[in-house]
Amino acid sequence: MKKLIGLAGKTGCAPFPPKGTSPSRGIETCGAYIPRIGALLQSRCNSFLTGLLLPAAVLFGSPAAMASEGGVRLDTAPINPTDVISLQRGARTFANYCLNCHSASLMRWNRLTDLGLNESQISDNLIFTGAKVGDLMDVAMTRKDARKWFGAAPPDLSVIARARGADWLYSYLRGFYRDPARPTGWNNTVFENVGMPNPMWQLQGERVRVEPAAKDGETKEGHGGAGKSVKYELVKPGSLTPVQYDETVRDLVNFLVYMGEPAATSRKQIGIFVLLYLLALWPLVYLLKREFWKDVH
Repeated sequence: MKKLIGLAGKTGCAPFPPKGTSPSRGIETCGAYIPRIGALLQSRCNSFLTGLLLPAAVLFGSPAAMASEGGVRLDTAPINPTDVISLQRGARTFANYCLNCHSASLMRWNRLTDLGLNESQISDNLIFTGAKVGDLMDVAMTRKDARKWFGAAPPDLSVIARARGADWLYSYLRGFYRDPARPTGWNNTVFENVGMPNPMWQLQGERVRVEPAAKDGETKEGHGGAGKSVKYELVKPGSLTPVQYDETVRDLVNFLVYMGEPAATSRKQIGIFVLLYLLALWPLVYLLKREFWKDVH
């Protein structure tokens, strides 16, 4: 297995700065062009849409809709699809901890060049098999062998973020705990009795679930069936602190969201400029219409 080293973007770009920092430039980030106006307009439009949709979600959404299958309230994933540094770190984590069992058969390795990586960096640092940069992100294990060994084939992760949602993935990857009753020795608060063990337990460490005592008038499921909060006790620390692990999961989920639709950021920015163009064109079209129809009216 090749040793994974820090991936380098274009000249003058540090791909893996200390966690918690972000690129200072707003026009170009590791080779990915992000217009200042487009990013600003996208942020304003997202805020506007949130203001419109949030009241409807509060009025018509039930507390159970914001919880997982196990009744646990999902945490909001603090992802940023325009943060190329975070996406690069997420790609590194994905290649090291997910791609051993899970494939991404709808994604090609050379698509990572959109994140500021060149083909040599992708081949030397992320591809651990004999695959070429233009190949799909497949795994050597066949679905037949997976069913034989695990009882079920691990799902493909190409569009898992679109199927499950970023919040679900963020909570799920942070929800593993030790459970001696399970065959793998692991369980998950978001996906109860899951068959997958914790793939990043060496980073997170080993935890046990602590059930808080129910207060008067409060059920085990929480207030009125709303999502409940879960507490853990760390019994064996991992190589990362809890904050660092949360940041690693954030980067991984950010990459999974990107992988579900790599062109999402560009599509939204282009859409904003198209709407502005149509808005600017509308007065001219209206005046032209009046000129054509003035004799009729």
